[in-house]
Amino acid sequence: MKKLLLLIAFLYTGYSYGQIKFTNPIMAGFYPDPSVTRVGSDYYLVNSTFAYFPGVPVFHSKDLKNWKQIGNVIDRPSQMTFFGDRTSRGLFAPSINYHKGTFYMTCTNIDKRGNFVMTSKKPEGPWSDPVWLPQVRGIDPSLFFDQDKAYIVYNSDAPDNKPLYPGHRTIRTFQFDPVGLKVVGEEVQLVNGGVDLSKKPVWIEGPHIFKRGDWYYLCAAEGGTSVNHSQVILRSKQATGPYVPYEKNPILTQRDLDPSRKDPITSTGHAELVDGPDGKTYAIFLAVRPYEGNHYNTGRETFIAPVKWVDGWPIINPDQKEVQYSYAADFKEVKQVAPPQSGNFTYRTTFDKKLDQSLLFLRTNDTSWYRLDKENGLTIKLLPETCMGLGNPAFIGKRQQHLTGSASTEMTFTAAQPNEKAGMLIFQGEYNFYYICKSIKDGQQVVQLYKGNRATKGMDLIIETPVKAKTLQFKIEADRGLYNFLYAESPGKWKILKDKVDGKFLSTETAGGFVGSLYALYGTSSGENTKSTASFKWLDYSGNDTIYKQK
Repeated sequence: MKKLLLLIAFLYTGYSYGQIKFTNPIMAGFYPDPSVTRVGSDYYLVNSTFAYFPGVPVFHSKDLKNWKQIGNVIDRPSQMTFFGDRTSRGLFAPSINYHKGTFYMTCTNIDKRGNFVMTSKKPEGPWSDPVWLPQVRGIDPSLFFDQDKAYIVYNSDAPDNKPLYPGHRTIRTFQFDPVGLKVVGEEVQLVNGGVDLSKKPVWIEGPHIFKRGDWYYLCAAEGGTSVNHSQVILRSKQATGPYVPYEKNPILTQRDLDPSRKDPITSTGHAELVDGPDGKTYAIFLAVRPYEGNHYNTGRETFIAPVKWVDGWPIINPDQKEVQYSYAADFKEVKQVAPPQSGNFTYRTTFDKKLDQSLLFLRTNDTSWYRLDKENGLTIKLLPETCMGLGNPAFIGKRQQHLTGSASTEMTFTAAQPNEKAGMLIFQGEYNFYYICKSIKDGQQVVQLYKGNRATKGMDLIIETPVKAKTLQFKIEADRGLYNFLYAESPGKWKILKDKVDGKFLSTETAGGFVGSLYALYGTSSGENTKSTASFKWLDYSGNDTIYKQK
């Protein structure tokens, strides 16, 4: 009996002793620009969200593998909104830190007031309103606490604002007052251009300073956030430099590998180093998973790799050239009750109580146009705003997290006028989307498929077919560079509206920007006022990438 009770207690804690196996990405889908901090045995992670709301999700883990979203830094419209911002503008590269009982999040609002800091006593929030830092001119600010001093370090302009070549940037710092939340003293330049100015390095960014032994290390990305992305390291005996680069930089890149290799992981960089539960160092960084060339629809994702220290320098992914889809480590796994974020998975999101905090709005959360209840699920008002504008349409999105997978929903809606449409988007940007929806034409309810059109600043009808049922199910299937659009008038009896639609149209390579694709529940009255509503009972998601099925 005693042994049984011990076994039950062991299982209840969620601890699994022995070797843990990481599956990359650890945060699949549009989770770019990761920053991580350790507080005791707890880890906290944040990511960029650009013009989506809520802004900057906060995740918690005990093992660097199992991550649970516990909040969002920007979850109140009174803190910040992103009206007028295109999807890939808004918030760039947050950084999270902890010091003497306070959590700090620094970030850049790229087209508004620039850099700011927010604080909270609890990582899940509530977080403060932003405190703006006008002297910090640039992007990607992060904090470093060094005993009785603190510093803010960031990417900034070339010296005297006179770049020697395109992409010429600097890394700079101010001393920082963590109580008054303001900079102190004069700005100091730490890095000019990058590791070697004579080679014209571009976009030195995403800097983090940390101390190990007697050395201060400056870890930063270089080469831009696409296929030439890399991570470099420099060190100094003082926080304010001078910093000397590692002679074998970069310490992480995939740019020299064969781009036609099977199941590539590319564009690696924007890393932050952290000590794991085993006392060893790990790198948390962004990368992408293209399905052909540089085409990827899932956005920049969060990955992990081990770090080895060699002659006082950290080397990321030291034992292989290619970043791996899995790594093992010798410490315990601590599982969490939370939606999965890595590997293949399937789950349903319901709308009877409250919205899952991972779901995304465009630019703000206006609770006046939707409601939740057990009988109908999510009911949205059809708004005049469209997903092609720069306002807040009736749009609620969930990240596409797999190259191969699907999202589906059940919707009850009857259009009164042809301008009224409700259904599902697969959405990458204002004009790079597909929209399967229900509407009305010549007095007949129809299912339609539209494609965004940047040239006309509108959308083009691809196909339509009549339907009779008031309640429909919609499904969008992704298969790397192809998408299928299906509907059902009876539950589960799927009919293809259009299959093998060009998915490269949704890739970052085609659309530009920094975000990934979202499946979104969406309704619009296309510029006109209406009282019509649409109700969505649930949102199902399933990921089925081949790489995770291999033994």
